[in-house]
Parts: sequence; C-alpha cells; structure tokens
Amino acid sequence: MKLNQLLWASALISVSFACSDSGDEKPLGKYNNGILIMNEGNFGTNDGEVYHLNPNTEELLPTIFEAENMRPFAGLLEDMVLEAERLYLVANTGKVEIVDPTDFKSLGAVSADLDQPRSLAVNGSKLFISDYGPYDASYGTPDSYVAVVNGLDGGGVSKKIEVSNKPEDLFSYNNYIIVAGSEEDKIEIIDATQERVITILDLEASPKQFHEEDGVLWVYAVDSDKVIFYTLNLSSLTLGTSYTIPLANASGKIAFDGDDEMYILTSSGWPDYNDAVVGIDLEGNTATATELMTGSGFYGIGYDDERDQIYVANANGFQGNGSITVLSESGSVIRTFEVGRGPSGFLIY
Repeated sequence: MKLNQLLWASALISVSFACSDSGDEKPLGKYNNGILIMNEGNFGTNDGEVYHLNPNTEELLPTIFEAENMRPFAGLLEDMVLEAERLYLVANTGKVEIVDPTDFKSLGAVSADLDQPRSLAVNGSKLFISDYGPYDASYGTPDSYVAVVNGLDGGGVSKKIEVSNKPEDLFSYNNYIIVAGSEEDKIEIIDATQERVITILDLEASPKQFHEEDGVLWVYAVDSDKVIFYTLNLSSLTLGTSYTIPLANASGKIAFDGDDEMYILTSSGWPDYNDAVVGIDLEGNTATATELMTGSGFYGIGYDDERDQIYVANANGFQGNGSITVLSESGSVIRTFEVGRGPSGFLIY
C-alpha cells in the first residue's frame, strides 16, 4: 500500500485486531489505525513530518516521527509506502527513513547514494527506489534511475538501474518492478532478479500513479487537456483498455475509492491557481467528470473508504501551516482542521 504525490488510500480498519499475511491476528499499535497525514515540509528548512488522525475522536497527534525517535525527520517528505510490515518514508532530499508502523520507531534508513527519491517498492528482500537523479546545468534529469538496496531495513545502494527521465510511482508484482516514467510517457518493467529493464511500453500521456484492483493495474496518466486511465494486465504485462477524459490542468494527485471511482486535483497554476476537486466515474466504456469543489492551494487528496469521505490537503501557499478539508462524496464540507507545513497526502488504514 502506498501513497505518491497523487496518493490513494485503502479501506480504514475499524476492528481492534489486524491480520498479518500469515493469517495470525496481532494487536494494532498506536499509529497503524486511523489516518496518517504526510506534511511535505518547506524547501530550505526541510521540516517534513507525519501527523496521525483518529477519525472517530478527531484527535490529531502532530510530528509523530520526532516524538517517537527524539530527532526531527529533517527532510522533504515525498511518499509514504506501507509494505513488508514496515513504513517507508521517502524524502526527495535524498533519504528514506524506515519505521515500524505500529509505534513509528526507527528500523533503519537509506541515507547515502540517493539524489531525489520519489517512491519505493519492495520485491523479495530488496528495496527499489525511483529517483530523478541529479539536476544538470539546465535543471534536466538525464540521469534518472531506480536504486536497488539489499535489505528491507535499509543500507547502501547496491545498483542504479537507468530508466527514462523523472520516474515516479513503482509497483511490485511477482518478479517485476513496474515504473511510471513520467517525463517521457513510458512504463518500464524491471526484472527484479536481473536488475535491468526488460520491457518498455509507450503511452500517450504522462503516467503518475498505479492502483491494483482485482488483478488489473490501473495507470493514471495526464496530459495538458486530458487524463487517461490505462489498464495493464498483470498476467501478461500488456496494456488493455484505456479511458480518456477531456480535462485540462489535471495534476498528478489522485485518490481511488476502490469502486471504479477516482478523485483528482486540477490546477491552473501560476499566477491564478484556480484549483478544483474532480470526481471521475468509470462505468462500462464511459467515463464522466464532476467538479466537487473549487479553491486554491490544493496540494493532496485521499479517500476514506469506510466513511465515504474525501480528504483534501491545502498547502496555503506554504505561508505557515496547511489545512485539511473533509468532504462528502457530493462535495459538501464536513470539517476543516490545521496540520503541518505543506500537507500533500494520506495513508488511510
């Protein structure tokens, strides 16, 4: 389960025990129930952090990484990835912090040989980390890569696999790592054992986010005047159906509700920043878009499947702390509350 810039959420667990992959029941901890709010932090001060929200009581616990580890996170948070009973906090300032999701205590880190990491996937005993690589003199990223780390609790980078410019989301399936190559409109498939790209699929838009459901991998891709949802058949690793929706200014931010409905953010960008929350409904061979809310400063989105609620993060121009607005599926405002600097995504149990 992961959250990238576009950020999808799984169903909220409301029972007092969670089942492990082995089928054993284990008590939920302090933090692995409810909603984790990712605050990216401010460029230069690198004050990214995670807040925890109990949606039943509305209790909000701030800066839980620092509270549990007695040190600041000290980075710009880009993604939170929950895999292999670990929570990976990916910072695009060049590190990955690894914590126990139950108590947020540190388990390890990857803190060297990374440049601008974006997301992460686990395959066997290896970590695969998408990374823009260093900027060149023109602020391009011609040396983008997927870093390989041998060990689930971090360590050094053993290899950098060359991929197309600006890789974003990753998805692990069987012996493969599927890469969203955002700048060159590609999906690249890595053999996790050989640690090399074996297949490249060309798209008509920039892929941003993956979401798996019922053996089908959804690929969310954006262009200047449209969004495209591709399906990728995991058994054959080939593209299937695609859905094109005319929609200008779509961002890479999306939340899936698990029932062929998605919620995305659009933004006109500088200088107006006319933003909107848009619901996308896929039914049969048709797709419809409905504008639910407008405003400015929208920076992240998530979906609470148990309560059928949409969470919208607002960075408020990075002028002080950001805020969260909770919406019904029809777009009605339920409540608003303040969080940390630059809130950009959610992990919802």
